[in-house]
This record gives sequence, structure tokens and C-alpha cells, in this order.
Amino acid sequence: MSMSERQKMISGLPYDPGDPELQSDQASAKQWMARYNASLASTAAERRELLRQRLGEVGEGAVIRPPFHCDYGYNIRLGRGVFLNFNCIVLDVCEVAIGDQTQIGPGVQILAADHPRDPAERAAGIEFGRPIVIGRNVWIGGGALILPGVTIGDDAVIGAGAVVTRDVPAGATAMGNPARLKV
Repeated sequence: MSMSERQKMISGLPYDPGDPELQSDQASAKQWMARYNASLASTAAERRELLRQRLGEVGEGAVIRPPFHCDYGYNIRLGRGVFLNFNCIVLDVCEVAIGDQTQIGPGVQILAADHPRDPAERAAGIEFGRPIVIGRNVWIGGGALILPGVTIGDDAVIGAGAVVTRDVPAGATAMGNPARLKV
């Protein structure tokens, strides 16, 4: 039995983003984002309920300040006490897992979506993703970019504006473009 384009996408395999099921999923996500991003005046409990309606997992006390943007939502897993500040973007074509008590500054982009390096494949519109794992008690400063396939270990610090292209070990501090470990 062959895999659906959605199954391929979630598995990190090349997939067709124009697939009708994926287009429908994105349309649902856009409708959800319109509701969520209009909820700034709502109570925290109402926003949490909206998060639970769309995201794959929402730990107790997790907060995302609107506006917030994502591709699908259902591939995002938030641990307990996670905080995402205003204007965060999560391109969740495959799993994006954020551990307990992680704090993410405004304007951070977490980008699991990727594109082929081969120009012919890129021209054909094929895409793929690589999962992102962010550990527990991580601090990510405002405006940082977390690129596809990156793992950030527990207790790490990512400087504001950093472009994280490689894994960051537990307890490390990374900053700059591209992000380098502080020694």
C-alpha cells in the first residue's frame, strides 16, 4: 500500500504540497489561525482551548501569544509551561517538539520545512521536512531562526537573531549567523 502525501510529509519524505488533502489541512489551519490571532483579548483559558483544538499536544500552562503562524499545527508538540512570545512562526510539515518550560522570544521562526537542493526537483515543486526538537528549559532569544533538522539540548540558550543551522548540545549557548557555540 502506498503512502499518502500527508504520510510522506510527516515522515520527512519528499511530498507534493499541492495534494488536495494537504491543501485542505492548510485551509483548516488558516481558518484556525484567523480565530486564534483574533483571540488576544480572550482569556488565557480560551486561548489554551483554541491551541488544543489544532496543535498535536499542548502541555499544561503552555502559552502562545498571538499573532502566531504555522503550516498545519497538528505536528507541533508543546511541553508543560512552554511560552512563545508574539509573532512566532512554526513551519510544521513534520514534527516540531518543544520541551517543558522552554521560553521563545518574539519573532522566532522554527522552520522544519525544506526544499530539494537539486534544481529540477525544486522546479517540480517537491518539498520535504526534517523534524526539529527543542529540549526542556531552553531560552531562544527574539528573532532567532531554527532551521530544519536541528536538535537543541536541554538548558541551552540561543542568542537573539541567531541562525541555528546545526545541533546545539545541552547546556550550551549559541549565537550569531550562523550560530556558533560560545566557549
